[in-house]
Amino acid sequence: MLSIAHLTSAHPRRDTRIFVKQCRDLARQGYRVTLVVADGLGDERDSGVHISDVGHCPGRLGRMLGSTRRVLQRARQIDADIYHLHDPELIPAGLLLKRLGKIVIFDAHEDLPVQLLGKPYLTPQLRRLLAAACAIALRHACRRFDAIVAATPFIRDKFLRINPNTVDINNYPLPGEFDADAPWGEKRQEVCYVGSVSAMRGIGELVEAARLLQSPARITLAGRFSEVALENALSALPGWQRLNRPGHLDREGVRAVMARALAGLVTLHPEPNYLDALPVKMFEYMAAGIPVIASDIPLWRAIIQSQQCGVCVDPRDPAAIAAAIDYFVQHPQIAQRMGRNGRRAILEKYNWPAESEKLIKLYRDVQAPAGHRQLAGRHGAS
Repeated sequence: MLSIAHLTSAHPRRDTRIFVKQCRDLARQGYRVTLVVADGLGDERDSGVHISDVGHCPGRLGRMLGSTRRVLQRARQIDADIYHLHDPELIPAGLLLKRLGKIVIFDAHEDLPVQLLGKPYLTPQLRRLLAAACAIALRHACRRFDAIVAATPFIRDKFLRINPNTVDINNYPLPGEFDADAPWGEKRQEVCYVGSVSAMRGIGELVEAARLLQSPARITLAGRFSEVALENALSALPGWQRLNRPGHLDREGVRAVMARALAGLVTLHPEPNYLDALPVKMFEYMAAGIPVIASDIPLWRAIIQSQQCGVCVDPRDPAAIAAAIDYFVQHPQIAQRMGRNGRRAILEKYNWPAESEKLIKLYRDVQAPAGHRQLAGRHGAS
């Protein structure tokens, strides 16, 4: 039985993309799967996956130095046939594993150079410098890996210039995870935003939109704030009183929030790292059978308009966001029809089972006898 180790120093152990989708599917296919994490919650076994914890290192620097070193040590102890990396900080570990003759796959969840260009805490000059350095490092390392998994077609096209064995495994939802059959007549007059909460993700505009609502609707904000200071500042605004704040929810909690909502919000600012992204929550709203209120970003607009499953607004215009919410509250039949359209699009096109088949095929393609892996290892050390 081929053994596979998924490595992460930053993601939670039950990350939806890594554990729920990739690791569990590989275990069901008969692979021996270990997920190495660094959260301090201990070892366990779940759904055929052995979760191996190397302990938590507090702080960003501690994670990047201490956790990555521990993850590499545990990876070498496991002695797997294939290693699948999920964090850019683990790339040096991946290069070492290549020198040991292992098959290594790097999973590019995001376009890291572009992401760096959008970091508000860096000066513009430092952003450009770091993005350029990151691009050079990625080109150097990723051409040595056996395969690259890209989270979007846009990222795939970038990596294809570096490594021809690149495939996009889109983070589309599991259709059965969401309750698309929730009776529409029992829905509440509320819309939901699910995910990380930050200024760049449009939380300031959502609070102001709540103040401007003409309908009795409320906004359910399910997620953690990235900054306590931002939460404190917004909580003093009038619109805050129109928000439901359940905080961070597990998958069952997310399912319940979407089941009772009339629409889902994904009004992220048009920052560089969002322009070519495929937001997971947009597709999860569609899977839940509710219409989407999304930023008017060309890629997102093309999907929403072609599937007739929602509306696009200027994410920096609270009045436009409020008007879209009021529209769906006042026209529930239209909201229901658009929700059905979105659900149908998930079942026919934007679903994880189709992506899982691509992932399994990639694993089969990179499998090789030991002699070939040794040759690949010597090539990686050159």
